[in-house]
Order: sequence, then C-alpha cells, then structure tokens
Amino acid sequence: MSQPPPEAVPEPITAEPPHNAERPLITQSWLDLAFLHWAVDPADAAPLLPAGTVPDTLDGVTYVGLVAFRMHEVGWFRLPGVPYLGSFPETNVRLYSVDSHGRRGVVFRSLDASRLVPVAVGRVAFRLPYVWSRMTVRHGSGGTVTYSSRRRRPGAAGAYSRITVRIGEPVTEPTALEHFLTARWGMHTAFRGRSLYLPNSHPRWPLHRAGLLHCDETLVAAAGLPAPAGPPASVLWSPGVPVRFGPPPRRVPAGHPG
Repeated sequence: MSQPPPEAVPEPITAEPPHNAERPLITQSWLDLAFLHWAVDPADAAPLLPAGTVPDTLDGVTYVGLVAFRMHEVGWFRLPGVPYLGSFPETNVRLYSVDSHGRRGVVFRSLDASRLVPVAVGRVAFRLPYVWSRMTVRHGSGGTVTYSSRRRRPGAAGAYSRITVRIGEPVTEPTALEHFLTARWGMHTAFRGRSLYLPNSHPRWPLHRAGLLHCDETLVAAAGLPAPAGPPASVLWSPGVPVRFGPPPRRVPAGHPG
C-alpha cells in the first residue's frame, strides 16, 4: 500500500550536503559509477518504499536507477578502510523517496555485490537487500566502461545486467533532472520494524554525460518494478567520490527538514 503523504515540504535539492558526517558510522569510496535512470509511475514505486516515505517526484514523475560502480575500502567509524573485503564491484537498483520530515533520500531495492562477507553483513546487520553476484568492471578502448553482473544467491537467482557506456564530456551545469537524480544526501530503509534515515556526505559529484552502447538487464524487474520499455531518460558517469555515512538523527525538530 502507498504511504500517507509527508507532512513537511521536501528539503531543497542541493549540490552540497546539508549536513556533514563529523562522526562517521561508515566510510567508503564509490568509483567508476554509471548512472542509468528510467521514468517510473509513482503508483508503481510507492508500494516498494518503507513506511513513512513516498516517492520523490520531479514534474509528477519518479525514477528508478540502475547504478553500477566499484565500492572501495569500506571502513567503520574512523578506522582505515579494508582493502580486500571492503573493495568490490556493486550494482544497485534504487528508488527516490521523501519522508515526513521532508528529507529526500534513496531506497535500495537491491544491491548486488561480488564479496560474500559484505553481502552477509549487509543483510544481517542492516537488513539491506544485498545479493551475492559474479561481477566485473572493465575499462576498454575509446573511453568505454563495461559492467557485468549475474546473481548467485539469494533472491532471483540468475538475474543479471550487462552495461557498456562511453564516457563523454564533463557536466558543467547539471540539468534539473541530473541534479534531482544525483544530489541525494541520505537513504531510507526499514530496520527492525521501523523506518530509518541514514545521512551521507561527500564532495560535489564530478559528473560526465555518457553514451549507452549496450544495456541488457533483468535487475529492475527482479526488484519488483516494471521492466524498462525503452532507453533511459538519463545516462551519466562519474570517476567517483569519498563518502561518509553518519548515524541516524536522534531527533528532528518540528518543522525542520532534518
């Protein structure tokens, strides 16, 4: 069922984080990212979001993202990142959400990763829908990057994606849609029977527009959404950013976006 609409006006979409994770819970870097996005009817996305959130929309439309990248050196608190177990290819399917405090975020419908230990930790400790998959990220000639993924278990065994993009010119001035899809400073998830918001901070995205040379995937449909019927509405690429996730806010003052 769809959730009731948020009580607060959504926070502004900003290229810089509205908060900084001075006491990080998790640190990591996201590298070599390909962002593919398709328009989705908010009515299809709403039942897939945690309680207390609704689809975040731009001009009445929300989006599903297929984001492939390399996770690099995940670390806890202020400890150094882990070179091997904390570094692996990942592909996620994500939706866009806003909660009753007006906080915009992402909701992960699936996170495919190639390291079994992080998959197990993510599923057990954080109740995130991680899936163990065979994955590669390969740079080719002419500025191309190919991302491949095929699931082992659990979930929809055999679900896969293969994406090849050609990196284009840097984005000097993002469009409203590009800004909406990438300027996200937190995630919404369901944790132990309640909704949870985890804020994140990182430098401004260094974005490039990209050409989509190949896309064959079943991950979006496996995540409970209609399979994309045409080309993406947006294709972007980024060399990446270092990221900090902070702890959930203890208290959000009334009328404040968080």
